[in-house]
Amino acid sequence: MREPVPAGCDRRGTTGSGEGGIPIGSVIVHQGVIIGRGHNRRVQKGSAVLHGEMDASRSWPPACQRVPRVRSCIRLSHRARCARRDPAVRLPKVVVGENQTFMGEEGLLRSRGVSSRCCRTLPGDLMRQFIATGREL
Repeated sequence: MREPVPAGCDRRGTTGSGEGGIPIGSVIVHQGVIIGRGHNRRVQKGSAVLHGEMDASRSWPPACQRVPRVRSCIRLSHRARCARRDPAVRLPKVVVGENQTFMGEEGLLRSRGVSSRCCRTLPGDLMRQFIATGREL
């Protein structure tokens, strides 16, 4: 069954929030089908690198890696580390759900040949609530 891409990102963000972590979800999509899912687990795993897109990229089938039509969809705009990773694994397209609560490195992605756009289809409520808690990371 096909899950709508924005809903997949949002659901993973909600999962991360429910685990006491940062509410950012990500999915990897191939030909309209979600093939990888993940969420930010930096808090839960005590990892400085386990961002949502990193977690999602660990779950997608190796046979799909480096396929031109694969794209990454992320709930929130990319941070610098993940923006550097996408061109390295040859993800040609990144779709951001919202970039109002955090404007990341979308320009860096584009400068490295990755198509990046923000569809603004996801509300920023999860991240605004997280920010309002004042938690230090």
